[in-house]
Amino acid sequence: MNSRRDSTDGPEDVDATFAEIVAGLEREGVGKSLPDDEPDEQEAEPAGRPGGRSTATAADRTPDDEPDDDPDDHFIPPEPPPLPALRPGTIAALLLIVLGLVVLLFPGLFGLESRLGTPLALIVLCAGVGWLILRIRNGPPPDSGWDDGAVL
Repeated sequence: MNSRRDSTDGPEDVDATFAEIVAGLEREGVGKSLPDDEPDEQEAEPAGRPGGRSTATAADRTPDDEPDDDPDDHFIPPEPPPLPALRPGTIAALLLIVLGLVVLLFPGLFGLESRLGTPLALIVLCAGVGWLILRIRNGPPPDSGWDDGAVL
């Protein structure tokens, strides 16, 4: 039961196959327009100028050629839009959360023992958080048009 695989699956075959692919692409002209690694005589450094500085005039330069060395030239983001006004239901839910925290931390302010104040505070906290979660909108914004794109 000694089945021997064909030797064409080895690494030698991969190199030969790659060489065939490259030769086929070269026959089709792929890669002929790529620049050479050596610069042309026109692009070589001028002999009389040390450091090979460019002799391009200001008209030849694009804005991308300019150095970004100016420390005062940086992106300044625009002012953020103002926060929307809180609706009464949101304010009530936030007040429930604050009330729950106060009852949880200081039950004596309301004349409660901690044995009764802790469960009451947790119920009030959960009610405030639940109210906020139930107020989350799932629909499109009111100012959206008929084509909202992909809505997830």
